[in-house]
Amino acid sequence: MSNGEAAGDPPRVSDKKAQRRWLLARARPVRGLMGLAAGCGVGNGALQIAQAALLAYVISAAVMQGASLQTLLPAFAALLVVYLLRALLAWGMETSAVAASERVKQSLRLELFRKVADLGPVRTAEYQAGALAAAVMEQVEAVEGFYARYLPQVAVAVSVPLLILIVVFPVNWLAGAILLLTAPLIPVFMALVGMSAAARSREQMQALSRMGGYFLDRVQGLPTLKLFRQDKRERSRIAEVSNAFRQRTMKVLRIAFLSSAVLEFFSSLAIAMLAIYIGFALLGFFAWGPAGELTLFTGLFILLLAPDFFQPLRQLAAFYHDRASALGAAGEIASLLDRPVPPQPERPLPIPIKGAPRLALDRVSLHFPGRARPALQDFSLSLAPGERVALVGPSGVGKSTVINLLLGLVQPDSGTVSINGVDLADADTDAIAHASAWLGQRAHIFHGTIRDNIRLARPEADDAAIQRAAERARVNEFSDVMPQGLDTPVGERGFGLSGGQAQRVALARAILSDAPLLLLDEPTASLDPENERLVLERIAAFAREGRTVVIATHTAASMAFADRTIAMTPPPLASGSEEAA
Repeated sequence: MSNGEAAGDPPRVSDKKAQRRWLLARARPVRGLMGLAAGCGVGNGALQIAQAALLAYVISAAVMQGASLQTLLPAFAALLVVYLLRALLAWGMETSAVAASERVKQSLRLELFRKVADLGPVRTAEYQAGALAAAVMEQVEAVEGFYARYLPQVAVAVSVPLLILIVVFPVNWLAGAILLLTAPLIPVFMALVGMSAAARSREQMQALSRMGGYFLDRVQGLPTLKLFRQDKRERSRIAEVSNAFRQRTMKVLRIAFLSSAVLEFFSSLAIAMLAIYIGFALLGFFAWGPAGELTLFTGLFILLLAPDFFQPLRQLAAFYHDRASALGAAGEIASLLDRPVPPQPERPLPIPIKGAPRLALDRVSLHFPGRARPALQDFSLSLAPGERVALVGPSGVGKSTVINLLLGLVQPDSGTVSINGVDLADADTDAIAHASAWLGQRAHIFHGTIRDNIRLARPEADDAAIQRAAERARVNEFSDVMPQGLDTPVGERGFGLSGGQAQRVALARAILSDAPLLLLDEPTASLDPENERLVLERIAAFAREGRTVVIATHTAASMAFADRTIAMTPPPLASGSEEAA
């Protein structure tokens, strides 16, 4: 079972029933906490009945029987105990429901992280980074109310009114009938208003995802916008997008407030009907049915229970917005979790590595959806252990695809990719990662220190190993003059470092990994000639220690570094494409 199927098949965005089932399936691992929350809520409702009985007794005894304070002290003591128990049960319901919700959110976030990792950087490239961040953060947060408030309240809304009806009918069947007949009005109108709220919530979640991606793209591209004097234009567009999202949010809130007003009206109307009946019956103006049997105690008891009868239903209506938000978020999250991932071998094979590995690509074909031209078509390549091969050709010819295939980030549609005779489709992904080191065109430097960025390749490495890797990559040439050396903080995407410096940090990371296979994807394309010479010199020294090297390049210097050059040509267009026609 894949990660995306751990708790029920992920539904399509438009399938509301499947979304609801999917959300309910997520509650199974925390059903103990959810049951505790529901039990505390139902227990609180049962104590409300006891509280109403005690209050009615105190008032009727004081008014009708003239009972003294001393006589009523046991009733007051019982009321105090009931209040304390209700406070304890309310706390228990809130705490256990929130704990269950936090566990579900944590599980969802871990599953989303696993899904992104399983898809890999090639397949997730079609998503905006902001959309992925919105799924992990805002949309997962949006399901909190469903588990922390709505689901426990469903159990309370079903159980507590039923308990009250069971108590009221023997006391006065007509009052019970009024409660029974007016109760369905609340869920009916709640459902009618809720359908519109759910649709608006789905639209809001989709808009939030798009807005997050749009905003992050603009923040990342701010230097380009400033250079082309488009920053003011983008500010106004961001304001328009934000205002459109505000309007969508207000539509959802208007529906939520409308539903609350409608339900408050009907519950108040029902309580008023009951109060008129009891009042007229006690005054003798209404004698039909069991009206003549009403006493001050029974009348007060029923009247005090009437608000408590409708309160769970009103509370459920207030939480119905949480359900609508969760359904909208579930559609967006599930659409990501529904993405198929490459099949994983049942018994992954290790890759035997002793020195430089042997590589082979045998008649490999790969086609990415939505593209007219295949990435590779019947491509074959063989590398002897320790050989250095340069892949050259125009952009889009498939050089980076070969690198991604050797890294195990994508799998071919046909053909085989093997390291030391082990097909990577059957290999352990950890073994592939340990066997290979990668250096790309733009080094990704994370927020932290230079040392932290180098240590990323081997977290267990000691400071001496990191220092040696830094020296071999000539990182120390610039880090030694920095205020804190290798412990100097750098910003996200290498802020504080030049392009050549960032590339040398990435090279130190690859050296620290000590992998026998070195995969280079245009490692010097963005460097000046001097930095290109320095980086290639360090790469050559690292490769001479018994490593197989594949480099995708355009530059003459990088080609000269290789033992052999493979000229790649664009694959033919796929049959049936518009371009081919």
